[in-house]
Amino acid sequence: MKHKVKVNTLTGLLLLFYISGAALANMLTPVKPFSESENRVLEGRPDFSLQRLLSGQFTSHYERYTSDQMALRNLWVGMKTDTDRAMGKQESNDVFLGKDGYLMERYTSPSAAQLKERGEVLQAFDQATPELRKVLMLVPTAAAFLWDKLPAYAPSDDQLQDLMRIRELIPGGIRLADAYSALYAERNEPLFYKTDHHWTTKGAFYAYRELAGPLEIIPQDESSFRIQLATEEFYGSLYSKSGFRRLPPDEIRLYIPKKANGLIVTYEEEHRVTDTLYEQNRLYEKDKYAVFLDGNHALIRIVTDGAPAKKLLVVKDSYANSLIPFLTEHYGEIDVVDLRYFSHSLVNLIWERGFQDMLILYNLKTFFEDPSILNLVEEMP
Repeated sequence: MKHKVKVNTLTGLLLLFYISGAALANMLTPVKPFSESENRVLEGRPDFSLQRLLSGQFTSHYERYTSDQMALRNLWVGMKTDTDRAMGKQESNDVFLGKDGYLMERYTSPSAAQLKERGEVLQAFDQATPELRKVLMLVPTAAAFLWDKLPAYAPSDDQLQDLMRIRELIPGGIRLADAYSALYAERNEPLFYKTDHHWTTKGAFYAYRELAGPLEIIPQDESSFRIQLATEEFYGSLYSKSGFRRLPPDEIRLYIPKKANGLIVTYEEEHRVTDTLYEQNRLYEKDKYAVFLDGNHALIRIVTDGAPAKKLLVVKDSYANSLIPFLTEHYGEIDVVDLRYFSHSLVNLIWERGFQDMLILYNLKTFFEDPSILNLVEEMP
């Protein structure tokens, strides 16, 4: 009996020591605004108010904050996932471990309120920019095309159905580019990375070909590019988010035009100028996908040796980063805006810069989940 009491006491002391140590480590660890390994913005410390506490908003926000800001988060996630995998579990942190080493995110359909909000903001934006030719491309996730790679009975909502739902809310002044059909026709090719949530450069190339119609440009053939292996050691965001390990890495390939174009690429907020769309130094970092346009920035201005009067505005998430290089052949100037970081009036930018064309390009999951898309019409005059 005494032995059992001692064991229970020791177990309790170890648990108390672990909890206290973890709490102390979390207190001493600075709040991180961004996770490089997961390539996403982390939850910040929530502001407290009695109203937010009573509504439950503070509690749910605080739970996400403590989860995101946990000290040694990547280590704990990896250890937990190894244990789960040994027990036969094939899902971790909303990421499924599929066949052939594919990691795929769980997709959940938007609520009626989310759909309504986005439909209304597209309507308002279209009314504010009647002279601008606008094209919207929403890209489904890998699960929409590679359902045969998902584990048996893995829940995943119908992305094609959600595309049809948002199509009904898009105003007549915005053309919809059909990314689903373009990618589905090539679904046997490597269109998505296995360890990352993005499409591959080949997937982006097929989407570029699909955009040619709505943008009224003549697309280049794949033979116009020199396809270059940038790295074969890419472990992406889903690898980090899930904690699944012992998987083969991905390759990243660049499509370099055989006919070289002169480029001036300006990162406006950072006051940095370069002559390339590819930041090769990023290939030595964790987020190797940032080789495309150096990752995400508030505003990037690209000037080519094409017709200076032909201007394109791209409003996007990170999916567009690997597609934009294909468009430089067709425009003299391209402005690239990421609404997650852009704090100015987009409508004013359109008036000041005199764009003829605009592309709104988002991954479907991000389009419905990230509220920054609602800033399309913020600060309208």
